[in-house]
Amino acid sequence: MSSDPYTVVGGGAIGGTLAFALARAGLPVRVIDADPEHVAAIRAHGLVREGEGGRTAVAVEAAAPEEYDGPPPRRVLLAVKAQATGAAMRWLAPRLAADGWVVSVQNGFNEPLIAEHIGAERTVAAFVNIFADVTGPGVIRDGGEGALVIGEPGGAPVSGRVRELVADLRSWGPAEASDNVEGHLWAKAGFGAMLAATALADAPMAELIDRHRPAMYALAAEVFEVAAALGVGLEPFDAFDPAPFRRSAPAAGRDAAADRLTAWLRTMPKDRSGIWRDLAVRRRPVEVTTHYATVFTEAERAGLATPVLRAVLSGLRELERDPSGMSESRLDALDRLAETSAAGAARTAGPPAAPAVGPAGAEPRTDDLPAAPALTPEQARSVRAWLEAHRADMVADLAAYTSVESSSDDPAALGHCLRWLRGLLDRSLGRPDCEELLPREDAGDVLVRRYGPAGGADPAARPVLLLAHYDTVWPTGTLAEWPFRQDGDRVTGPGVFDMKAGLVQAVWALRALDALGLPRPACTLLLNGDEETGSLASSAVVRREAGASRAALVFEASADGALKTARKGVGLFTLTVTGEEAHAGLDPAAGASAVEELARQVLFLHGLSDLDAGTSVNVGVVRGGTRSNVTAGRASAEFDVRVANSAERARIEAALAASRPVTPGTSVAVDGGWNRPVFERTPAVGRLFELARDCAAPLGVALRETSVGGASDGNFVLDAGVPVLDGLGAVGAGAHARTEYALVPAMPERAALAAGVLAAFAAA
Repeated sequence: MSSDPYTVVGGGAIGGTLAFALARAGLPVRVIDADPEHVAAIRAHGLVREGEGGRTAVAVEAAAPEEYDGPPPRRVLLAVKAQATGAAMRWLAPRLAADGWVVSVQNGFNEPLIAEHIGAERTVAAFVNIFADVTGPGVIRDGGEGALVIGEPGGAPVSGRVRELVADLRSWGPAEASDNVEGHLWAKAGFGAMLAATALADAPMAELIDRHRPAMYALAAEVFEVAAALGVGLEPFDAFDPAPFRRSAPAAGRDAAADRLTAWLRTMPKDRSGIWRDLAVRRRPVEVTTHYATVFTEAERAGLATPVLRAVLSGLRELERDPSGMSESRLDALDRLAETSAAGAARTAGPPAAPAVGPAGAEPRTDDLPAAPALTPEQARSVRAWLEAHRADMVADLAAYTSVESSSDDPAALGHCLRWLRGLLDRSLGRPDCEELLPREDAGDVLVRRYGPAGGADPAARPVLLLAHYDTVWPTGTLAEWPFRQDGDRVTGPGVFDMKAGLVQAVWALRALDALGLPRPACTLLLNGDEETGSLASSAVVRREAGASRAALVFEASADGALKTARKGVGLFTLTVTGEEAHAGLDPAAGASAVEELARQVLFLHGLSDLDAGTSVNVGVVRGGTRSNVTAGRASAEFDVRVANSAERARIEAALAASRPVTPGTSVAVDGGWNRPVFERTPAVGRLFELARDCAAPLGVALRETSVGGASDGNFVLDAGVPVLDGLGAVGAGAHARTEYALVPAMPERAALAAGVLAAFAAA
């Protein structure tokens, strides 16, 4: 064993257990912990481990971070909660010895963040499955033997420092070295998802896993699908074998693996998870929501849905506020969700890019939609009255939002706008239960915020998705010549109609329900920054969140007050003609003109339009040739296709696939695809409109519906098999034009309408 001191940063369950074992083996150990009572108790009585044989204490050095002034740590075991990793590394990095290193003996995937502070070469990876708890200041309860695997990051060969560390940590138990720590970490992420779900109820882990196998199997399968997409080979540990929990594994093998797992868990002294203890005993935020940030990010990149895992984390966030809400009924709801999650995952799968040409999505279901409004006419009118009283505040929010530029092609401006929006949302709605900020290259980042239910709404019900985009078509600098203005009942400015007023109305709809104590369902608010350029960088996120939702409300602008219950599908294509160059004067018959053939192809493309069927083809950009005296060897046309139904989409696809040149010596090729699928008025869309119409009636509004040629992110939602209601935003006109305006009197009216629809979901 080495005599070099170990510094354990974070002396809780994991850190305290390892610090105790190292110190008991005669190694010098110092514990750095932010809890002053914990530090004081260790100084006074030693670090205490309690188990079946009673209590044992060992002397270790202990200090709070702010008071430590000892030598630079060289060998560091980082054992803080995952959400505290950044703060701990900011303290540790400038103090670490020049040849020092840090091993993450934590839950979750923390090595990349550690490496950001000290470099990958000074970072050591670890997998920890230690069952222990902090039962009081300076006291760690032994939860039984688990697993501990140490290795270099990225699958590098086992190094000398890893072998030395493992030798020392065998003073605790069966520590081992491995060149595939990632495989252990991802395996534990699946197992940990099951343990996280058991914290939704107050009962032993083994019993809950045994009784709620559909949910448990779905949780592991969701995580392991992401691991497979990354090419990670999963490793078994303790009594958990990940292979049978893959979605494609035989059911009998999965049941047998679950039997072995639950039998092992029943032998452990600790029968409830640390997550449960954080909620029920220590009444503090859980770290598990941080653990799965990596899973969600990689799932989004791979186009994989994780609805059951998201539902677990949403439930834990609710219990952070009120742990008395623990109930096995939450796991019953997870079982029901798990039964449909496999189909939802398949439907939403796909890379984060423009969807390829293919069949339309599944028919949205109607059995999870409200049958009627939940607010009484008096309540509906009280919501509108409250919003009318705050009309000036709504306009002030819109004025401030419009005055923050957000051109689709200016990432810096988009980033500034999104930071501003996060502040607005915090001030208006408070901090969310969960937030994901998904970075995008050359586009606006995607913001996903999750808000739990209120006013007695079912905590186990899936959320309603609220969609809005924050980018506009207006170039940066437009505000200088066209600022926000109010003229009577009209407000104007870049993006005020499309679609900044819509987001303001959505926020105030939620505020109204909360202010009046009315029921509100769990809501997922998704803001993307590239809708005006086709949502190429965000469509996969939209589909993912749609797959985990009951329905979606899109706060795009209305069509003269009407909701949009049908939108055309949009195809963006490029036709390229290749010819043969020649001197147009000396030998005019020698070449084959790509420009001539392109002219013929443009006429052919326009001939595909069928306005009676709702199909239009527009060639908007043509390029070709090099000089006027050279027969063109290459030419191209960019064209836009709009179709109103799947049959017309198929007709266009067939026609493009059959394109042939007319001019001898030329060839043609068509590239591109369908940027947005068709948004048809399905029975589910019709039912949502009827609900909205009934919610509008007490407000004195005769709500109308219409079909439009423009597309929105709602097209992606419907294609994912989820009902959608579009056009809930501003009433006005002039999208993408200097005549753009929104009507101020309609803002509280439309917010009240949205509030009524949301309240109906809360009661359903």
